[in-house]
Amino acid sequence: MTRIRLARLAHLAFIVTRVLAVGSLSLPLQTRGQAVTPSLPPEISQALQKAGIPAQSVSFWVAPLNSQGAPALGAAPRPLLAWRAQAPMNPASVMKLLTTSAALDLLGPDFTWHTPVYADGTLQDGVLRGNLYLQGQGDPTLVVERLWLLLQRVRQWGVEQIQGDIVLDRSAFAPEPVDPGEFDAAPLRPYNVPANALLLNFRAWSATFSPDPNKPIAHVQMNPPLLGVQVPLSVPLTGGKGESGGACGDWRSQLQAHWDQPLQLSFNGSYPAACGERVWSMAYADPAQYDARLLAALWQSVGGRLEGKVRDGKVPSGLSPWFNQTSPPLAEVVRDINKFSNNVMAQQLFLTLSWQATGQGSTEASRQILRQWWASHVGQKGAMVPLDGDAEPPVVDNGSGLSRQSRVSAQALGALIQQNWRQGAMPEWLASLPLVGVDGTLKRLAPSDNPARWGAAHLKSGSLRDVSAVAGVVRTPKGNYFAVVAIANQERAAGFPTAVQALLDWLSKSP
Repeated sequence: MTRIRLARLAHLAFIVTRVLAVGSLSLPLQTRGQAVTPSLPPEISQALQKAGIPAQSVSFWVAPLNSQGAPALGAAPRPLLAWRAQAPMNPASVMKLLTTSAALDLLGPDFTWHTPVYADGTLQDGVLRGNLYLQGQGDPTLVVERLWLLLQRVRQWGVEQIQGDIVLDRSAFAPEPVDPGEFDAAPLRPYNVPANALLLNFRAWSATFSPDPNKPIAHVQMNPPLLGVQVPLSVPLTGGKGESGGACGDWRSQLQAHWDQPLQLSFNGSYPAACGERVWSMAYADPAQYDARLLAALWQSVGGRLEGKVRDGKVPSGLSPWFNQTSPPLAEVVRDINKFSNNVMAQQLFLTLSWQATGQGSTEASRQILRQWWASHVGQKGAMVPLDGDAEPPVVDNGSGLSRQSRVSAQALGALIQQNWRQGAMPEWLASLPLVGVDGTLKRLAPSDNPARWGAAHLKSGSLRDVSAVAGVVRTPKGNYFAVVAIANQERAAGFPTAVQALLDWLSKSP
């Protein structure tokens, strides 16, 4: 009988342990002077009800970092709020926190990409009797300004005319094939441009509309120019001189743009004067020809002549590069990825992880690297701050969060934030997150009546249809720091920011 009673007691202890590990905590876990909130605070519940979002469609995780009650290094985390914290959720662009965190650790904040430039044949009297080669190695920053500088350096080598071709080597990456229109049937949206070892200017272009103060027109400036593509110099202006004013409104619809014709961009509508100067960016309608048209136009702009064509190929073995075009350091690239939620740059970085590790950037190899990094740095076995319960590792798709397959729990993201807080690259990582009310994707989230009411919130945001999420670090008005994660997966998730505001209000009043 004694053995039976002991066995029942042991079984009861096991059950209690598992209850404490459930994502929606029902028993308070004590900290020094603080306790886990066993249910959602009333102000958050009210905000969810007002937005029409069921509480069972959201997850929250708030844990102290350096405030009173924060765990000692190596101790189990003591969350201040844990609601459905172990439920796997689609985090949208918040998944970029995993990609950028792993990259800062594995590559280092001073890592740079290189784009080697080669030539074969001979160079004499300004004529290159051979080919010029650009070898892509995943640089996500080859925008038009830096491409112009690269070609200017070719001119400084003495090249005025290329009798051969400009050859583009993209062999460093072998990503899974992607249909740009598969995600949301919008293939010309810039965020749908696939990753590429030699990604030139994100394969996108933009139109800038500038109202003329003296004429009823808005001037149109295209950037970058693409060889052979016709664009209008102006569009009619509405609400301008001699007409009644009005609000800006849906100016894109009013323009009636046709971006789908590769050789001619046209606008059949007008531009509202009330909009001032605006920029509209889109992916090019014929991506296979974008690089050729861009490089041909840029080579002409620096005074060069090309007798051959721009084509794909590989650098012949045995050649030594003339020079390398070097990117900004990773710390700067991570800031662009997180503050402005750049999906294309995030996917470039994602593939760079496996390219650096194996010499070939592939989707599955990068997924495996992120899984291994997670297990050794954040998961149960390798974390500085062990996870409560059995949190599942993240399900990674393409590293950017532009996916319907990505999954991660609020607790897992919270553990990632706690881990980053203790890393040497923490300042670079924290500085990459949008500062609520100041910059990036969360510039307009702060309360208008008192922007300082929440303290300082560095939060990465993410949104898709039926998905809204934030995660990062909040410094309360009392100077305490907290890891904060909030995710909603529900058809009315677009209203979730009001619940995030309620969460930040609640946290600002914490001890």
